[in-house]
Amino acid sequence: MATNQSPAAEALHEDLNQLIREHSEWLATQLHNQRESLFPPDAAKMMRKFTSGEAATLLGVNDSYLRKLHLDGKGPSPELTPGNRRLYSVQDMLDLRHLLEKTARKPGDYLPGRREGDHMQIIGVMNFKGGSGKTTTSAHLAQRLALRGYRVLAIDLDPQASMTALHGVQPEVDLQDGGTLYDAIRYDDPAPIASVIRKTYIPNLDLIPGNLELMEFEHETPRALAQGQAGLFFFRVKQALEQVDGDYDVVVIDCPPQLGFLTMSALSAATGVLVTIHPEMLDVMSMSQFLRMTADLMDVIAESGADMSHDWMRYVLTRYEPSDAPQNRIVAFLRTMYGDKVLNAPMLKSTAISDAGLTKQTLYEVERSAFTRSTYDRAIESVNAVNDEISELIQQTWGRK
Repeated sequence: MATNQSPAAEALHEDLNQLIREHSEWLATQLHNQRESLFPPDAAKMMRKFTSGEAATLLGVNDSYLRKLHLDGKGPSPELTPGNRRLYSVQDMLDLRHLLEKTARKPGDYLPGRREGDHMQIIGVMNFKGGSGKTTTSAHLAQRLALRGYRVLAIDLDPQASMTALHGVQPEVDLQDGGTLYDAIRYDDPAPIASVIRKTYIPNLDLIPGNLELMEFEHETPRALAQGQAGLFFFRVKQALEQVDGDYDVVVIDCPPQLGFLTMSALSAATGVLVTIHPEMLDVMSMSQFLRMTADLMDVIAESGADMSHDWMRYVLTRYEPSDAPQNRIVAFLRTMYGDKVLNAPMLKSTAISDAGLTKQTLYEVERSAFTRSTYDRAIESVNAVNDEISELIQQTWGRK
């Protein structure tokens, strides 16, 4: 078909394509170099060690009791600093959980995960609008649950792959030959989901990374539907996760910021739904459209025979600034409308979270000493309160207080 573009315009179009490609390759190279400089010698991330006070808080015991266990030669031996301070690795804390569970007053005091008859919790973290804190919420939730003793699988279903990068995997470099959930949900010759699960540097936390390859599912599903090959496409994620049902207590899915086929399939698999809300008027207006479209799509899926009931659905306030009067009015408005469907604890906006992100880390990974103490404490208390409230929901779903 002929075009009306002049030769100069066509040349400009070609140059722009080349410029974008060059910028993409240059940025990927620089990000790879940055990762190697931050995490030498093999570019692998490692989790920091925790002070005895932090370890005691995570385990739910007194620091003096941890000291007694150490002096009695029970459990793992912590690292001793020149100042005779005890430092515990995440593996040390996990070993202590197993030790403490043997003498616990009731089952689950130190290992809070599933028992016989409990179903795996699959939490879909979603919002239609980017910038709502979805990935920050997902990553911190997955890590906190793992640190609390749950067996966790984090899935990055967002083609932008921010949660993947946070966990030390660079999509452009490390996933050139696949390795995302797409491999397990594709229509032609899907791979076992176990083949795309990676161990992370945090014991009890595994990861299925994401990259742009996930968009193939969005492109292939309409074609498969037209050819009658897609079947109940919205069950693809659920069926893949059934293969590892016995291996995890909780699955946390960072969904794409759009209502496409990936999000619909994740929504069909989820037992709990967490909707992130940035309390600004434009974001709330966007969420109104998101909820309306989601309800319409769920009706269509339900008519196809899917059970769209969930154990729970909650809204979490993100990037909240308590001193911002307009935000407070919107928060009051949301709490009036949705009541206890809005989590009590908001996730505060904090420079500590954004500064940690500069080095591809969460608040659980960075050293407290790298920040002003009050700034870090305020941020970590906020994040912990959100995540522990979700942990309580999980326990209630399993019939426990």
